[in-house]
Amino acid sequence: MKRVAIITSSDTGYRGEREDLSGPAIREIVEKNGYEVVSEDVLPDDRKMLSERMAEIADSGTAELILTTGGTGFSPRDITPEATEDIIDFQFNPHQLTYFRGYY
Repeated sequence: MKRVAIITSSDTGYRGEREDLSGPAIREIVEKNGYEVVSEDVLPDDRKMLSERMAEIADSGTAELILTTGGTGFSPRDITPEATEDIIDFQFNPHQLTYFRGYY
């Protein structure tokens, strides 16, 4: 069974001021599709904390897949994509999928 980690980026969720609904929704979807959720975190919109947690999960082999939610808006604190870029080795552009589909 493939292992999944879910990270929600939300200042208000982290402080307990708002219930995280996206993390549990993702959990439900992945579990219905045969994945095991091994980690679920709600972290503040803090680039260093997010990237360090993602790196910890990846480097320890805790999960084969890390799914993130939140932190993708247009406010200065929405930095999930940037935190992800800090730790990845390769970035896959979804538009490349169209290119690959033409050859397979």
